[in-house]
Amino acid sequence: MDVSEPASISTGIASRYATAAFELANEAGDLAGLESDVEALSQALEDSAELRAVISSPIYSREDTGNAAVALAKAMGLSETVANTLALMGAKGRLFVLPAFVRALRERIAEAKGEVTAEVTAAKALTKAQQEKLAGVLKAAVGKDVNINLAVDDALIGGLVVKVGSRMIDTSIASKLANLQNAMKEVG
Repeated sequence: MDVSEPASISTGIASRYATAAFELANEAGDLAGLESDVEALSQALEDSAELRAVISSPIYSREDTGNAAVALAKAMGLSETVANTLALMGAKGRLFVLPAFVRALRERIAEAKGEVTAEVTAAKALTKAQQEKLAGVLKAAVGKDVNINLAVDDALIGGLVVKVGSRMIDTSIASKLANLQNAMKEVG
């Protein structure tokens, strides 16, 4: 069995819903509202274990997830476009792709604004000034404004791992130590 298949299917489903929602919001001239909704949904997914359970658990019926989606949209004050999309996703039993839906919408919004997102993993939290300097360096390299999505992983020991599109730069100490260990194995 191909392990990547379920993720690929989820990404495809999320992409179709994201494209539809993006195009509707773009036609209505409400990309700023869509961006606000995406950030609110992202924060809700991060903060609420209950929400993550509802969208991923098979014990809830399509009716239950559809009702939950409508209630969520109403409670959060989401735009009509996003609220209707969530209701449809819930009714079709597709709320499990909500995290991928949010990522896909972020990508479309960033592309429309001429921006790109860099996934940055650091050994310790970066200050605002360090993030701005990194964004400036990356902008010079990729030619677009760069939004930084920062994660902290102390296993890196030091340095950064930066992913922008299909490019990855790994300057972490852990990576350098692994390379050194491999080189020493080759010697003897």
